[in-house]
Amino acid sequence: MLYCPAPASCLNSKNIHLHMKTVFFQPIDYMIFFFFFLRFKFKIVKITLVSKLLPLYILRDEVQRELHRDADYPCEVIGSWNTWYGEQDQAVHLWRYSGGYPALTECLRKLNSNMAYLAFRKERSKMLISRHNQLLLEFSFWNEPVPRSGPNIYELRTYQLVPGTMIEWGNNWARAIKYRQENNEAVGGFFTQIGELYVVHHLWAYKDLQSRQETRNTAWLKEGWDVNVHYTMPLIQKMESRIMIPMEHSPLQ
Repeated sequence: MLYCPAPASCLNSKNIHLHMKTVFFQPIDYMIFFFFFLRFKFKIVKITLVSKLLPLYILRDEVQRELHRDADYPCEVIGSWNTWYGEQDQAVHLWRYSGGYPALTECLRKLNSNMAYLAFRKERSKMLISRHNQLLLEFSFWNEPVPRSGPNIYELRTYQLVPGTMIEWGNNWARAIKYRQENNEAVGGFFTQIGELYVVHHLWAYKDLQSRQETRNTAWLKEGWDVNVHYTMPLIQKMESRIMIPMEHSPLQ
């Protein structure tokens, strides 16, 4: 998925409705994120199978670290996770591309001539059932994702909205996000630009599942949170929650 935060001028808008319109129709020329899912072929649980997977994990880690550090690639890893609860045997990666669509095109062109990446891609294809990506934009009223120390667990909540309701969703969350920031649990909020449309992703961080429960319960004690839920629930067609564990090299720990 790709997404792009709006410039600072959008953040100071007094008219929330106009502010949201500015975010949604802002040209994508500041930064772009990339988000994709991997499902591994874990059909048989055996030690021999696990041992065969280790070189792939090592290669993936090395390639990802190299791309993250290489200044010639206009991209960086924001976070990498494996699912704990939700769809199993799945990896989730969040990338940021600086420079909009031209940066994405440049990065893909360079990857096609990167021998280490091509070798990794060949080995990876033998282990995967499916891959999926989306291009996203970032809601400007959320904090931009920044590296954090752990240990933490992460929850990725995904909402399929009724078509035509994205601005209404953003207006309500722009007013309500303050109820979910006291424990620094809000990591990022995004919506799809290319791929499945009218899809929203909210990314949260918690110390553990007990902390998640307590933080969410506390929100209901705050006047105004119930109003946000009341107005946003009718906008949702489908929702999903994944609990994820960060990989060792993930900047979000």
